[in-house]
Amino acid sequence: MTSLNPKVHPNPKVHLTEEKETLLATLYGRAVDSRSKNPILGDTMAVDTVRRLDYDFKKLHMGPGDSAAVALRARQLDVWTARFLSAHEDAVVVHLGCGLDSRVYRLDPGPGVRWYDIDYPEVIELRRELYPEREGYTTIPSSVTDPAWIAQLPSDRPTIIVAEGLLMYLTEEDGTALLRRLIAHAPSGELAFDAFSAFAIRTQWMNHVVRRAGATLHWGTDAAGVARLNPKLEIVENISALEIPGMEKLPAAYRVAARATALVPGVRDIARMYNCRF
Repeated sequence: MTSLNPKVHPNPKVHLTEEKETLLATLYGRAVDSRSKNPILGDTMAVDTVRRLDYDFKKLHMGPGDSAAVALRARQLDVWTARFLSAHEDAVVVHLGCGLDSRVYRLDPGPGVRWYDIDYPEVIELRRELYPEREGYTTIPSSVTDPAWIAQLPSDRPTIIVAEGLLMYLTEEDGTALLRRLIAHAPSGELAFDAFSAFAIRTQWMNHVVRRAGATLHWGTDAAGVARLNPKLEIVENISALEIPGMEKLPAAYRVAARATALVPGVRDIARMYNCRF
């Protein structure tokens, strides 16, 4: 297990704005889930991180349904990533827009895995104040859209690219270029991510997390758009965010709302999760 880093700061201050600030909502969602009676993800590290950060999380207004949805999404990406790691002991994990996610600690990959967390320099600086170092783990302080950082990745190992709550904040041009560069860099691998539809982009004013942070969503896509990323890309799983395994753990009122919403054409596909092979 990873031991604590003596350099970790006890109560770091948070100075994040716009799309960077939205990472605090997902962090808080995982913490709220972990404190619930029947947690979905059980991310105790998120609880500790929220406790230590100098930030008013109450203003995020994350209810039990919101936190459960965050936990379900994170757990599904964990499942896909863990499955890939179990099949490839020498894998590379490229975690795009990692924010303050503790996925590398939750999955605790073996010694042969090389894991890279990439995010803006101020986010990586905050991670380094909060989280311990570990063997085989590297943080890269960079915008994900800067092509230069990809040169730091091994190009001779099976690679899984993970993006959670990220791609919708990129323009279609930037997001497409990023994923194509990564797919071209690796010899083989998988892509695991969530994406919004074009309808979700048009109605982003309804997304209270995005609205409160003053962020802007840009890229909406669907299965056909994902398939166009690369000719050798194969969609293995394609799941509506309203039908993620484990939905039965949502509070009753949210389960009913999710089932009703899933019956509405267009709205059912407002957010989906993809696992692709290349």
